[in-house]
Amino acid sequence: MGLFSFIKNAGAKVFGIGKTTEEEAAEAAMEVAELAKAKAGKLVNAVEALGFEVLDFNVEVEGDKATVWGEADSQATREKVVLVIGNTEGIATVDDRMSVAVEEPQAQFHTVVSGDYLSKISKKYYGDAMKYNVIFEANKPMLTDPDKIYPGQVLRIPALD
Repeated sequence: MGLFSFIKNAGAKVFGIGKTTEEEAAEAAMEVAELAKAKAGKLVNAVEALGFEVLDFNVEVEGDKATVWGEADSQATREKVVLVIGNTEGIATVDDRMSVAVEEPQAQFHTVVSGDYLSKISKKYYGDAMKYNVIFEANKPMLTDPDKIYPGQVLRIPALD
């Protein structure tokens, strides 16, 4: 009769090995869910490590989108939490569902481009390059040095009092 060729991973599961398409899909979905849960946990840890006060803080990750819940003690904290999450590699959007204990005006946001530095950004928003420290202070503790910003990073630009 001779040698016959078959598709190795198709056919009846007589030997109890292999998985059906449905089983493989279910396992893949479970792996994605576990990975998303691990990412969310790491984001929560990153925010908590910076000492931000957010009651009932929770993060959910789905693909490159993070959704955040909780009650921040201030508008500045709320914005900083969004920036910590959003300035994380692998996160493209943040769905901010947080509330604030005391309502305050929102800050503007600036996405750093190549050639930006804080005094240049300060000149753009405040008309005074010497007010760069306001931007630096508004982005602490995420910024540790006024000279260490990078393209793609998003910064808070608070209104001047």
